[in-house]
Amino acid sequence: MPFGLTNALATFQCVMKTVLQPFLRKFCVDSILIYGPTLEQHVDHLQQVFHALRSHQLYLKPSKCSFAQPSVEYLGHIISGQGVSTDPAKTAAMQLWPRPTSVAKSWGFLGLTGYYRRFVRNYGGMARPLTQLLKKNAFSWTDAAEQAFLQLKTALSTTPVLALPNFQLPFTGQPIAFLSKGLSDKHKGLSIYEKEFLALIMAVEKWRQYLQRQQFTILTDHKSLAYLTEQQLHSDIQKML
Repeated sequence: MPFGLTNALATFQCVMKTVLQPFLRKFCVDSILIYGPTLEQHVDHLQQVFHALRSHQLYLKPSKCSFAQPSVEYLGHIISGQGVSTDPAKTAAMQLWPRPTSVAKSWGFLGLTGYYRRFVRNYGGMARPLTQLLKKNAFSWTDAAEQAFLQLKTALSTTPVLALPNFQLPFTGQPIAFLSKGLSDKHKGLSIYEKEFLALIMAVEKWRQYLQRQQFTILTDHKSLAYLTEQQLHSDIQKML
């Protein structure tokens, strides 16, 4: 497959997925990124991948490889034994981002920061004054927008290290992601406990791939949720129970 053809990248990715199929999501992704909990296992994984590549007459260029790294940059994230963190080079660029002066520049800032929203608690609420500027003919830089702009910069300069999912342990303690979303006008009129329940529905749906493997426990500081099923059914949200 010569370079330059429209379907060259897709064809190459298809080949890599086929060759590495036995290892994908076990200790390898098709970039090729090979990972493991110990150096001994890492060496064994490397040997398996090398054997598969050689059997298909595929070869690696040494100058483009690195081995036995304690951490690696991947898709804008730093992955290590401690977990997943933001790339300092990317967050540094956010700190230097100038104050938006148009809808397009606001989109640019929100697109950049939104890529890391799972690292920021209450990102949706924090960014809401800026998302309001994206409405048609609604761009007008306000004190609320300025505060949101500065808050997001601060939040993204102090993001935590997120844990890697371990399906052998309960998902408690160190977070694996944060999730937040501003309420729409449709949902603002809901009762407090319905809003809290809506948040749970959104979270379970978002992280279904983590939760559907086994039973899980939801911890909440909102006491009225415990009595939601005892309330008179008068809304679609309650009827979802």
